[in-house]
Amino acid sequence: MAPGRVRIIGGEWRSRVLPFSGQQGLRPTPDRVRETLFNWLQFDVPGSRVLDCFAGSGALAFEAASRGASEVVMLENHAAAASDLLANMQKLNAGQMRLQQQDALAWLNRPAIQRFDLVFLDPPYQSDLLQQAADLLNRQRWLANHAKIYVETGREVNAAALLPPDWRQLKSKQAGQVGYSLWQWSE
Repeated sequence: MAPGRVRIIGGEWRSRVLPFSGQQGLRPTPDRVRETLFNWLQFDVPGSRVLDCFAGSGALAFEAASRGASEVVMLENHAAAASDLLANMQKLNAGQMRLQQQDALAWLNRPAIQRFDLVFLDPPYQSDLLQQAADLLNRQRWLANHAKIYVETGREVNAAALLPPDWRQLKSKQAGQVGYSLWQWSE
């Protein structure tokens, strides 16, 4: 499979291009979608604690770190993707980033050891992982008060039907075959 590249679009590492292996099903969030998302979050990212539950190429996580997140935790189960993430962290000397190479649902299915201000939920589109991860974020109390949660799905998916009822939708858009939205949870 051909390798891919992702370009960081803002912040300290703006315009840096990061390589990643081209695993089947790995689709980085497009530049246009990331630009919109981080415009939505421009005042929320600096100093925030960020969790990227299905890191993949790391496009969202590296973008958050580049824009001033104080801590970014990436969860990635696939060994080759995790290896790429680690190499890119080292390339950028990204001391605020941590990688957990394990299944996101297994990691989330334990009492929270910390709470996150911002969470990225962008699981493989043809899976049932979105609803399970969202439920675990709530049940195990991983979300800080007023946490914002970014959700990315295939265009045809009704994300609202899969998410906890106490999450409030703030924004929603579509771009090509991608549906994406921003949610907020409050205690």
